[in-house]
Amino acid sequence: MRLKLISCEVLYREMCDSVARSPHQVDVEFLPKGLHDLGGKPMAAAVQQVIDAVPKGKYAAILLGYGLCGNGLSGIVARDTMIVLPRAHDCIALLMGGRQRYQEHFENHPGTYYRSTGWLERGKELQQLTHNTVGMDATLDQMIAKYGVDNGRYLYEELTRYRSSYQRLTFIETGLEPDQRFEEEARWEAADRGWTFEKMAGDLRILRGLVRGGWNAADYLLIQPGEKSVPTYDNSVVRVEEILKGSPA
Repeated sequence: MRLKLISCEVLYREMCDSVARSPHQVDVEFLPKGLHDLGGKPMAAAVQQVIDAVPKGKYAAILLGYGLCGNGLSGIVARDTMIVLPRAHDCIALLMGGRQRYQEHFENHPGTYYRSTGWLERGKELQQLTHNTVGMDATLDQMIAKYGVDNGRYLYEELTRYRSSYQRLTFIETGLEPDQRFEEEARWEAADRGWTFEKMAGDLRILRGLVRGGWNAADYLLIQPGEKSVPTYDNSVVRVEEILKGSPA
């Protein structure tokens, strides 16, 4: 079976490892992490453009190496080829092995910020879904230089207010780390922000299952041609909806 994988580059190492283990021929395309900065609808439009460029009839399925990602994968349409989307809110859940484990960890450890090799290597400046902090990595001096003293100070305080709600940094260790430098960087970041550091074992079963095939309905949404993805705002995360003829897609 020949498959097309379109994935966020934050999952680069994990997806490459999963593809190497797949029994199928998987053609891979990584998209820049910066798509998340666009917001929900623009991100969905950008991903849709890449999906629509996939040649008709060439692949058995188009696989998406994403979670719902702040509705950045909401409204994704399958034109001629089935699309497979993991049922996960974001890539943190994908790295933990599923939304159930992520939910349990979130409930037992509120106020946790997550890091992984990919987040440190490629997505360090991206906001995580547990806060809304566009510009969170700008320094006070940078904000003042851009917006002036008063406005810069105000914006910096507002954009960094989220830090007071975090007490813990969890590094997700997937077993693909080349050395200790990413864990050490996460430890330093936690110490610098006054947070407790924790390391937990990741689980790549969702990512490996994505490229292995035989997708179960509990972990993956299958979007057939003529359908689109729609958020459910419950534990199933996302569902399909038929596109009515004549409606915009």
